[in-house]
Amino acid sequence: MLSFEQKLDRYAALAVKVGANVQPGQIFVINAMIDAAPLVQLLVRKGYEAGAKQVIVKYSDETVNRLRFEMAPEESFDELPKWHAAEMEELAENNAVFLTILSSSPDLMKGIDPARISANQRSFGQAMAKYRQYLQADKMSWTGIACPSQDWAAKVFPDLPQAEQMNQLWDAIFAAVRADVEDPIAAWEQHIERLESRAVALNNKKYHALHYTSPSTDLTIVLPEGHIWAQAGSVNAQGTPFVANIPTEEVYTAPAKYGVNGTVASTKPLSYGGSIIDRFTLTFEKGRIVDFHAEEGQETLERLISMDEGSHYLGEVALVPFHSPISESGILYYTTLYDENASCHLAIGSSYASNIEGGKTMSPEELAERGMNSSITHVDFMMGSPETDIYGITARGDREPIFLKGNWAF
Repeated sequence: MLSFEQKLDRYAALAVKVGANVQPGQIFVINAMIDAAPLVQLLVRKGYEAGAKQVIVKYSDETVNRLRFEMAPEESFDELPKWHAAEMEELAENNAVFLTILSSSPDLMKGIDPARISANQRSFGQAMAKYRQYLQADKMSWTGIACPSQDWAAKVFPDLPQAEQMNQLWDAIFAAVRADVEDPIAAWEQHIERLESRAVALNNKKYHALHYTSPSTDLTIVLPEGHIWAQAGSVNAQGTPFVANIPTEEVYTAPAKYGVNGTVASTKPLSYGGSIIDRFTLTFEKGRIVDFHAEEGQETLERLISMDEGSHYLGEVALVPFHSPISESGILYYTTLYDENASCHLAIGSSYASNIEGGKTMSPEELAERGMNSSITHVDFMMGSPETDIYGITARGDREPIFLKGNWAF
C-alpha cells in the first residue's frame, strides 16, 4: 500500500510531466494559496528536475483576499490590474508553462457584497483579455490541479471530525487523479486515449445540433460548421502536448453563438468568485439568456450573466458520463475542476479557439464570423444527471442517441 508521501510525489510528477509537461529551458509559473506550500515545494523540485530554466511561484492568502473585499475602497475594484496582465502576457509570449493550484474555500466570499465581487471579476477579465486569448488558442501550456485546505475539506466532509477531513479529501483527490496506482503516468496515457476515441467518433459524425432532455431540461444547441470535439489533452504552439485539467473526464466543443434555444437546469452547486449559486435555471432564445432564476445566489448569477455582452451566451458544450470515477465517488467537491468532471456541463462566456477548424490562428473577428462567442469570462456549470438524454441531430434532421440515462449510448 502506498504511503501518503508516495502518492503526493506521484501527484506532483503527474502535474509536472503530464499536466504542464515542463520542457528543458522553460519558465515554469505556479499560482497557489499559501496553504499549498508543501505541494508547491515538491512541484518546484520536479520542475527543475524536468529542466526548467526558472520556477516562479506566486502565492495568495485567503485571509488577505477576504480582507481586501471587506475593507478596500469601492473604486479599487474597478481598476484594471494592467501590471499583472502585462507580466502574464510576456511570460506566455516567451513560452512559459502555467500551473494553477486550486484550494480556496467555496464560501470564501460569503457575506461580501456581490457588486464588489462582480466589479473585481470584470476588471480582471478585461485586463486579462489578451492572455485569455493565448490560453484558449493553446499558445502555451497550462494546467490546473487541486490541493486541500482545511476550510475546503470541512465544506466537502462536514460530518467528519476535523482531524479526518483533510485526509479524506486528499484520499479522494489521489483516487480521482490516479495517483494511487502503480504507474499513474501510464494510466493517464491510456485515459487520454479513451477520451480521444470519443472525440474522434463525435468529430466523424459532424452533427448539426444536440438536443438535451431531462425532467428539468429541454435544450437544443446548434454546433458551428467545422466544430471540433476535443479532450483536455492538447498541443501548444510549439508542438508540445499538455493536459489542461487534472482530473478530466470530458470531451467538449463550442456551440454556435446564436444557436441555443430552450431551458436548462443546474444539477450541482456552482462555486463562483467565492460564492455559491445553486438550483438555477437558464432560458435561451437565439443563443441569448433571456430568463434565469436561482434558489441560492440569484444576485451573483445575475452579475455573472451581466458581466459583458458575451456572458449572455454559451461558449462550451461538454459531455461527461454519469458512470465516471468522480461521479461514482458520490462526493460533491464544490469546485468546478472536480464537479465538472462528474457531470455534463455548459459554460457561460467565451469559446475556445481550439474548438473550430483553424481557430488557433484566427483573429477574434474571424472567430466571431464562424459563430464563436467572445467574453471576458468563462464559467462552467453542471447540468447532467442520470436522467439526461442527448441526441445528435444530423444535417438531414435524423436523431441519433449520444447519451441515454446519463451515459454514452455508443
